[in-house]
Amino acid sequence: MLFLSVRCRTASQMVPLKRRKVVSTSSVTDTDIKATKYPDTVIFILERKMGASRRTFLSRLGRNKGFQVAEQFSEAVTHVVAENNSGDEVQAWLETQTVSRTTANVVHLLNISWYTESMATGKPESIQEKHKLKMSHTPSPVISAVSAKSYACQRRTPLKHHNLFLTEPLELLAENAELGENEGRSVAFRRAAAILKTLPLAVKRMEDLQGLPCLGDHSLRVVKEILEYGSSQEVESTRHSEQFQAMKALTGIFGVGVKTADRWFREGLRCPADVAKSEQRLNSSQQAGLLHHEDLSQHVSRAEADAIGQIVERAVQEVLPGAHITLIGGFRRGKETGHDVDFLITHPEEGKEEGLMPKVVQWLETQDLLLYQKTTRNSYLESKEGPARPPNNMDRFERCFSIFKLERRASGEAHSSAQATEGEPGGGEGRAPGPEPLPQRRPAGWKAVRVDLVVSPFSQFGFALLGWTGSKLFERELRRWAGREKNMSLSSHALYDNSKGCYLRASTEEEIFSHLGLDYIPPCDRNA
Repeated sequence: MLFLSVRCRTASQMVPLKRRKVVSTSSVTDTDIKATKYPDTVIFILERKMGASRRTFLSRLGRNKGFQVAEQFSEAVTHVVAENNSGDEVQAWLETQTVSRTTANVVHLLNISWYTESMATGKPESIQEKHKLKMSHTPSPVISAVSAKSYACQRRTPLKHHNLFLTEPLELLAENAELGENEGRSVAFRRAAAILKTLPLAVKRMEDLQGLPCLGDHSLRVVKEILEYGSSQEVESTRHSEQFQAMKALTGIFGVGVKTADRWFREGLRCPADVAKSEQRLNSSQQAGLLHHEDLSQHVSRAEADAIGQIVERAVQEVLPGAHITLIGGFRRGKETGHDVDFLITHPEEGKEEGLMPKVVQWLETQDLLLYQKTTRNSYLESKEGPARPPNNMDRFERCFSIFKLERRASGEAHSSAQATEGEPGGGEGRAPGPEPLPQRRPAGWKAVRVDLVVSPFSQFGFALLGWTGSKLFERELRRWAGREKNMSLSSHALYDNSKGCYLRASTEEEIFSHLGLDYIPPCDRNA
């Protein structure tokens, strides 16, 4: 009973936030200095990127040799020693300190080599050029917040940015909150990470963040700690916590959600191997996910996505010639790897797409290309689903959640299996026009890959394309903008104007952005 009561705590309570000591501005008062041989030399060792244990060791070594090594930075410090830091980084750190100095120019910024050489000789070595931290000699510009708008759908967010060292920790905390079903906290961390991704420069000091939206107190504390010390205690405690690692591993099984993973965790399961050994009752998707977990936990490359695209193209054209197939999701935004592959299918003649999915699935199964599949029908009704249903990220399209069997080459590279069968190198004479059948699979020559197929009516294709391209936060912000700023309801099916009481039609993404009063943002800049 005690275990259960403790377990019911929220995700935010999983890992308590530890605050660091407030930096004192007093002069050196270290009581453990055994002797002061050099009163004019007061050394402060910067913990940033070094770690507490190494700093403690080096400080004790210096004091044992008669050096004044300050535990805290103060106006008395004359030498700042750092490891794996540039002069610009240390200077930026100094500017975050509240210590008032009238002789700041006499503080020497030195690398660890000066300190180790001084320890070896037992006296402060003369400072040479090789000991000085390198400075860029150009002032670090303060990031302007003028163009940093509040909604992610108003900003361009590239795939590669300058602040990965800050966004990765924030997104880890967001993931931890998701696993604890704390949606509000998760969204707050993701919005904070998203604004940092849009900045044109790397953040070097807290002043760079002045005036930026979406940065809450919690996120700012994490960022400040990383800027000062190189890491965050809360982030590292979360990263290495048993619960976070277990929940991440369990939800990594195809077909397993947070609630199921949480129940398994409380029952003592920690990883897929534990689930396999247990007597848990698994549904069909979980059975398939566990069976193919090793493959499904690997990243899918762009080459593999393209290979699957060729297979899907063949299958769709076989059962519905003239249909259009589009690669969506992260790959459309420019990613080179992903966890799964998504395709959007439509036909220019409205209604032709109805009932397409079962036929495509049947074709794929006859070619022995599916390890698992679950198909749902299109249940969207415009008269009921539009203004009546709150906008969210769940659509009602005809879909197939599947696990593909993707053939590999001998070198390990995946490729399309659209080749002639053995014994018919040219496809065979007298064959009816159309796709050639795929060869039989070798048992060890394939890889399991998650593939989602979505079928959209042509009139809804623009909305479906926008909704399924992502990112998840970008789509959330689009719906929030539509509701709060425009009094509209946006989904992956339609856009409804609540003020006018009518639907706003659009055949392209550009038209949807125009209806919403937003500048068009291409897929490559929707990586919020």
